Amino acid sequence: MKLKTLIMALMVTSLPCLAAEHDSHWGYEGQSAPEYWGKLSPEFSTCENGKNQSPVNIDHAFKTNHEPLKLSFKSGNQQIINNGHTIQINVNQDNTLELDNEKFVLQQFHFHSPSENQIHGKSYPFEAHFVYKNKDGELTVVALMFNQGKTNAELAKAWQQIPTEAESTVALNQSVDIKALLPNKLDYYRFSGSLTTPPCTEGVRWIVLEQQGNASAEQIEKFHSIMHHDNNRPVQPLNGRVIID
Repeated sequence: MKLKTLIMALMVTSLPCLAAEHDSHWGYEGQSAPEYWGKLSPEFSTCENGKNQSPVNIDHAFKTNHEPLKLSFKSGNQQIINNGHTIQINVNQDNTLELDNEKFVLQQFHFHSPSENQIHGKSYPFEAHFVYKNKDGELTVVALMFNQGKTNAELAKAWQQIPTEAESTVALNQSVDIKALLPNKLDYYRFSGSLTTPPCTEGVRWIVLEQQGNASAEQIEKFHSIMHHDNNRPVQPLNGRVIID
């Protein structure tokens, strides 16, 4: 019964569109930095007033036997986009996640450096967010941390065509194998949170994988140099939220 109560507390109710467009003048530096997002537009007020904001520091997690991740992958055409805030890879509609007896479809995945979420106070040099959506528009984000290490062969496929200019889109010659990008073990933490960019909409299911991937120093630096700055939102207060492990 306790587990059922916890799971119900993590369920979402409704969620509008993915995120604000980049013409809303938010960013990661100066007067458009994360600490000012809530004041940049009335639409961004949740960034300042929300009580279930992401990212978070995952420290004290409630141990339970939650369901394993049910992921399926299919290859297909992909596009890599520099939207000025991150590097994003759009995918076809055949990659799915089953969670809470619902089907979520992968829309895109994108990157942050350094990581947005932390585990036991540790920040990682790189983090990927895989954004899934169900038929009602509700979102689940699967987050993967990266340690600095050997060259990541799947990232290399995308990085050789990474757009250096904002608002640029390129069709990938070689699609990234998403399954190969993820670790073999898919143990995870789970909590209820928000988008980590304006409008910081809440009601997002968050899955943070416990195992990490690897990316080389050169791959991380290439991303950072194209962004020209860090693109991580600082961790937000839990405000009593429960994280399950």
